[in-house]
Amino acid sequence: MNPLTSAVSYVRLQALRGAMRLAPQWFAKRLFAFAEEAAESITFPQGRIFARQMLRFGRQVLPTGCPRCRTKLLDNLMVNAITGKRQRIQYHHRTGLQPPYLLVISPTMRCNLRCIGCYASEYAKNDEMPFGLLDRILCEAKEMGIYFITISGGEPFFRKDLLDLLANHDDIYFQVYSNGTLIDAPMADRLAELGHVVPCISVEGFEAETDARRGEGTFERILSAMRNLKRRGVFFGFSATATRRNNDLVVSDAFVDFWRGQGCSFGWYFNYIPIGREPNLDLMPTPEQRLYRRRRLMNLRDRLPMLLMDFWNDGALVGGCMAGGRYYVHINVHGDVEPCVFAQFAVDNIREKSLHEVLDSPFFRRIRARQPYSDNYLKPCMIIDHPHVLREMVRKSGARPTYEGGDALLSQAADGLDEYARRWGELADTEWVAEGSAELENADRLRMAQ
Repeated sequence: MNPLTSAVSYVRLQALRGAMRLAPQWFAKRLFAFAEEAAESITFPQGRIFARQMLRFGRQVLPTGCPRCRTKLLDNLMVNAITGKRQRIQYHHRTGLQPPYLLVISPTMRCNLRCIGCYASEYAKNDEMPFGLLDRILCEAKEMGIYFITISGGEPFFRKDLLDLLANHDDIYFQVYSNGTLIDAPMADRLAELGHVVPCISVEGFEAETDARRGEGTFERILSAMRNLKRRGVFFGFSATATRRNNDLVVSDAFVDFWRGQGCSFGWYFNYIPIGREPNLDLMPTPEQRLYRRRRLMNLRDRLPMLLMDFWNDGALVGGCMAGGRYYVHINVHGDVEPCVFAQFAVDNIREKSLHEVLDSPFFRRIRARQPYSDNYLKPCMIIDHPHVLREMVRKSGARPTYEGGDALLSQAADGLDEYARRWGELADTEWVAEGSAELENADRLRMAQ
């Protein structure tokens, strides 16, 4: 984007924002039109398609929110975080560092549940990041133009001062991963008042699957939380970790229809990753299951008024891996800055350095220079798709595991991950070629029709 185009875009955005209070419906209509223009600048074809789907979805879901939630979705998310990338571009020109789109921060590892297989159990539950450090990170993020923050844990809402912190930064759009069990009526009231905090509630399946992993009665508490949020017009979604045991269930029509019926506007899918002192590859979905999940989600996404995203299968939307500061990094409760939530290795600590310094570290620069790890974006991950890359990055940068025993991923799990990557690579390469051929055929049809 040249300077003149950038300046015109900035003026248009400020004019739209100024009109928001006077004519909110007109503002929303014009903002969506502006965002559609911006979506066309996305360099990845599937990313452009998905961006258009997101905007159609946004128009549908916007009227369901309370007034405050609608305003914050438009202003904080669409203007500040998405369309307002101008600030990040300027920061890049000024400093040489391209800021990521978002940060993931784990301000606490305390939790009221103990779920089977959760990596948070590796940490002491009394660990918490100081309020002042959290505040500093958010201030530095905004200076770079980062206005989308994901809060993870532990159970974030277990921390009593969390909402006070988020209220202090009401120009950021926050997504909070939560088990949902602490979202009672007063908590839902507060979230509606804030408007810029979107819970993403973890589910395993239906009652039997959820209670088996998270504890008896958890499923009913989740349903109660969703009722509280829906009644108050707070946007929320679900988060599902696909394992070898539940992979097919979590992409079934029954599963998605059920959670959509509870009021979920979106769903995030995560592939189980074998981390911890004793990585268990047997819980990972097989390569065949992973391919099935991808195909199912593409089908569901095309026909349902719901936003569905898969952290491992949607590399084609963003051109491969997002980690290492290309799109985001993870700051854990101790302040260690990791490439992603699941690549739990670090060189720097945010307590000792600025956000700029840790993002510009040799460790992250080396990762970004290596991306994408393959021309096939269906193989985006350096943990399970290219495990040799993770081993190389850690070795060359001298990165340390951020918890005791974390290097088991590089040693005792190495052979199993290499074999998984080989098997998935064969399936993914076939799928990538087939989809490319289909896209060319569709383009030819369009040219002939014209």
